[in-house]
Amino acid sequence: MRRLAALAALAVLVACSKTPTVIDGSSQEAFAETTEQARRDLPIGDRLAFDAAIRNPGGPRYGERDLKAVAREAYHGMTAADVVADARLRGIE
Repeated sequence: MRRLAALAALAVLVACSKTPTVIDGSSQEAFAETTEQARRDLPIGDRLAFDAAIRNPGGPRYGERDLKAVAREAYHGMTAADVVADARLRGIE
């Protein structure tokens, strides 16, 4: 009986666990939607670093005028935690 209760509790925990949102940079609309969803996955303390990283994509692209396109390309396929980790490596807090 205890084993059954433990298995049921484990099944509930697994079912309730949420997979992190992956940022989709294929279009501006998809990027805006998925970055907002990904931002909600973060603790409040990491959201400022996430916002700063989205506004300041890394890499030397001096001739690029469309920073939104650069951000879509840079963060496509990443989770919010990946973006925050990248921001911290680049010194963005």
